[in-house]
Amino acid sequence: MKHTRIRPFNTKDTYPEQNIDNDLCQAVVAKGSTVFLRGQIGQDLETTESVCIGDVKGQTEQAMYNIDMLLKEAGGTLEDICKITIYIIDPRYREDVYRVVGRWLKGVHPVSTGIVVSALARPEWLVEVDATAVI
Repeated sequence: MKHTRIRPFNTKDTYPEQNIDNDLCQAVVAKGSTVFLRGQIGQDLETTESVCIGDVKGQTEQAMYNIDMLLKEAGGTLEDICKITIYIIDPRYREDVYRVVGRWLKGVHPVSTGIVVSALARPEWLVEVDATAVI
């Protein structure tokens, strides 16, 4: 690990009633260059087209793909992520969204916050993932 992860845990232990398997932690001590990413949504960064309309899992996949691509362009990897914030417009999306994010960030153990909001910037967007990394 590039950073010190304090009190790592897995959501399957913390939320046994939900089908989520995410590696998270309570705090991250990071050293290096900080990269702040814009919140990523179901949008193709090359075309700016919204993708996976009505499909929260597909939009989450696109958001995580964008985060992975942007971190690579910045000289880093997903392992450099220290903090994520996930915004969903419906609490029923939580398990689907967290399963996708958890697959992308398996073994990373970032700090994570989840927020349910009434809407995102466009009506077709169902989820937004914000990430901060230290390379």
